[in-house]
Amino acid sequence: MLNGKKSLLATSLLFLACSANAGYSIQVNDTDTITFGGYIQGDIRYIDGNAASTLTNDDFWIGHVVKDEISNTRFHADSTRFNTKYVSGDITGFIEFDLFGGGGNEKLTNSRHPRLRHAFIKYKNWTVGQTWSTFVNTSAIAEAADFGGPLVASAFIRQDLVRYTNGGFQVSIENPESYGGYVGSGGYGSKDSMPDVIGKYTFKGDWGNVSVAAVAKQLETALGESESALGYGIAGRINTFGKDDFRFQLHGGNTGRYVGAAAATDLVGEEVEETTSILVSYRHFWTEDLRSNFFYGNTQTEESDRDRTHWGVNVFKAITPKLSYGVEVGNFDAEDLEADSNYAQLSVKYVL
Repeated sequence: MLNGKKSLLATSLLFLACSANAGYSIQVNDTDTITFGGYIQGDIRYIDGNAASTLTNDDFWIGHVVKDEISNTRFHADSTRFNTKYVSGDITGFIEFDLFGGGGNEKLTNSRHPRLRHAFIKYKNWTVGQTWSTFVNTSAIAEAADFGGPLVASAFIRQDLVRYTNGGFQVSIENPESYGGYVGSGGYGSKDSMPDVIGKYTFKGDWGNVSVAAVAKQLETALGESESALGYGIAGRINTFGKDDFRFQLHGGNTGRYVGAAAATDLVGEEVEETTSILVSYRHFWTEDLRSNFFYGNTQTEESDRDRTHWGVNVFKAITPKLSYGVEVGNFDAEDLEADSNYAQLSVKYVL
């Protein structure tokens, strides 16, 4: 009987390897299921201006920018991702990769390395491993062709954690990292010994959801001092008319690396950074298969005196329930560096 199940699983896996169909799920036995998912995405991106992200190929906007005259077009499929979920009774294991791991070049093969996004285990109320930080409300992330939308103002961080969930309440201890503080010369990047502590409560209903979160950190400075830091976040997605929705995020205090994808650090020299970030986004469905989004995000810091803004507008067309394309135009501005760039992007996505 066991050999028969193994043969069935092997046959199913061979089918998956040869098929372009979507929604792959295998029932191994009465309690165990394996599911394969992800999507394939191709992007064409044009940038014009004097602000560039720190990524060599400008795949998406992040908080750090450099002054540089840019006028370039790039094709890539790095957003493509694949995942596998294993369920056995009360136990769930999940692992996901995308192709932002780097490697290769555009002269010949354009090879890319897989990059780990998620790798976690869930058992009843507990989650252990790498996944979205408890501080993040993923439903409040703006829908965009550009990767992640206005990351400059989003709570957007994945890391290793231990989390307890009970209804709308979550509490976790998560990997510490004094970004901008001490950098060691050995195998560890910092001298952080106390994990970050995060608490969040999410209110949910037919109207949508709103979450209130706080993060407490013990930061290690470059001179070996210890500084306490506390940040907060209010985020949510509110259903409006028909299928439309309004998304928002408001963050303040010492959020540091938790918000803005490097728009702010935890420490500036020996001082704890104070950050204020706001994001708003509205999604409107013109028809069942045609929708648009407008988003705006801004982050300002006290110690480093940064002021970064990203806005965009897009339209997505669903060709089938699993195949769609989108066009987006927008602008990224670093007022403190007197640098900004306009961009346009075309994305085609096939959801597995």
